[in-house]
Amino acid sequence: MNVDIRWIDNPEIFRVNQIAAHSDHDYFTNYEALNSNSHNLIQSLNGQWKFCFSRNAMSRPADFYKEDYDTSYFDKIMVPGHIELAGYDQIRYINTLYPWEGKTYRRGAYSIESAGDGTGMFSEAEYNPVGSYIKKFDLDKELCGKRVRLFFEGVEQAMYVWLNGEFIGYAEDSFTPSEFDLTPYIREKDNVLAVEIHKMCSAAFLEDQDFFRFFGIFRNVSLRALPEAHVEDMWLNPVLNEDNVSGTLNTNIRVSATENQDVCARIILKNVDDQVILERNIELEDKDGDFVGSISDDIKDIKKWDNHTPYLYKAYIELLKAHGEIIEVVPYRIGFRRIEIKNKVMLLNGERLIINGVNRHEWNPKTGRCIGLEDMVSDINCMTRNNINAVRTCHYPDQIPWYYMCDDAGIYVMAETNLESHGSWQKLGAVEPSVNIPGSISQWREVVVDRARTNYETFKNHTSILFWSLGNESYAGDDIKAMNTYFKERQDGRLVHYEGSFYTRQYEDTISDVESRMYAKPYEIREYLSNHPKKPYLLCEYMHDMGNSLGGFDSYIKLIDEFEMYQGGFIWDFIDQAILVKDHVTGKEVLRYGGDFDDRPSDYEFSGNGIVFADRKEKPAMQEVRYYYGLYR
Repeated sequence: MNVDIRWIDNPEIFRVNQIAAHSDHDYFTNYEALNSNSHNLIQSLNGQWKFCFSRNAMSRPADFYKEDYDTSYFDKIMVPGHIELAGYDQIRYINTLYPWEGKTYRRGAYSIESAGDGTGMFSEAEYNPVGSYIKKFDLDKELCGKRVRLFFEGVEQAMYVWLNGEFIGYAEDSFTPSEFDLTPYIREKDNVLAVEIHKMCSAAFLEDQDFFRFFGIFRNVSLRALPEAHVEDMWLNPVLNEDNVSGTLNTNIRVSATENQDVCARIILKNVDDQVILERNIELEDKDGDFVGSISDDIKDIKKWDNHTPYLYKAYIELLKAHGEIIEVVPYRIGFRRIEIKNKVMLLNGERLIINGVNRHEWNPKTGRCIGLEDMVSDINCMTRNNINAVRTCHYPDQIPWYYMCDDAGIYVMAETNLESHGSWQKLGAVEPSVNIPGSISQWREVVVDRARTNYETFKNHTSILFWSLGNESYAGDDIKAMNTYFKERQDGRLVHYEGSFYTRQYEDTISDVESRMYAKPYEIREYLSNHPKKPYLLCEYMHDMGNSLGGFDSYIKLIDEFEMYQGGFIWDFIDQAILVKDHVTGKEVLRYGGDFDDRPSDYEFSGNGIVFADRKEKPAMQEVRYYYGLYR
């Protein structure tokens, strides 16, 4: 395949040779490995890599992926991590504007006639930094002789990958996994993995989130070997009936196997006391080179899942050889719950749903969006002790472990797709969508639908997800409508959210199940709900917690009793975005915000909107949150 640098300019090319998105399930070779949590088929590539920074594509070491390339002049960098926090490039925080505004004129490809197809927009830009990464490794013994895949959990923003001089693939979408098959090219010793990352590409128009603009490999990287037979994808879809004590478990699996491997499949469901509730064989049929199977089973005496009692059953998918030997075990914990709208009111398990929510960026003051499990555990504990029952993953999918933690803790999730393009239609606060991306531009449609697809396919098994969100502040159009259509076609029972229907009433029936607003005043909410409202009302952002904020919280809380169709909202936001640095005058560690890094344009301290500081200390405003949210737990 001819690798083309111009892919980064083209919104119609966003994945090359990537393995299709699939469920985020774990897998083990047998129950002994499962019980000991032994991931013997996974090899981490985290750690020190060789690294070269270039200001633009023209000055990058274009042949660095070749095995005989002299990388003696390369630096060292830690993976995962942000390139800017390793001392390269400019640390920059910006909210609405695209980071090039005022410096370089850009309009999204096909948005207006003069923009053309975007060729050269990023590939020939004077400023568009490139990070060239090299990792040399030997294959762990347990992975040798097996099918091997390369798994990136998060890379900003456009990535080319080579192994041993052979092109492997290309990916965008910074916040969902990118997976590639290495089997034809990997060897047991002396592998050379090369990854070229461009800070900006056409996806920059879609990833204009309100945050520090970083790039690089900022989440885990691993090799994953597959057993002789492997569950490629599964959807465990528990349905809770209206009596709240009976339901159905729908099981769908797709299995790949090495040649001539005879495979049987079975599902086992246990309760928290390890009592077997269900045990059934799944008949597999050959389809397009894989094996697929699906069954439905009635379940009785169900214990339902909600914020107060997040009861999770233990499901196991087993793959076996014909004589019964286990090839693979896939564990997953699932809950039975029912989200629906009846009489224009959102109900969970038949009861009115009240969202006591927060918006949450992933953040650590030392490592930016490269966060660890301890950060996630801290955030979950903070939410539960302060009566927060819901989180919106603003404005991108989070790390995979976060969704499991929300399942366990009973935190309701609005799972947002990686999309924000407010710089294309908000001009100094005014609504001006003449060059809106994606809008109704056909060349941008598949890339945003693909982002919706990846969000869904990766996280579809998580009980905690009650809403799919199409993205944030991207106006509306036929492309957003197509994303909604994708989610609706999945028929998974969840609701779809998108705030943009407020600006584009012609799409309000085709892009959101709820009336969603940002920062509506209490009287505006009252006015909507008093005049023949069409939908339940949800504030996807409110109580903007900057400085000494959160006064007047009770004005919103009172609406809960006044209007049944008012169902709460998500505070903006959970944690300050600030970076811990050593002050050059005092020598003390201090938190620095936007604008403190000579970054221009910048939105300065607007990065500090949290109810906790960047170091996770609770602000005084948390007292208000704990009290008022505690009234409607």
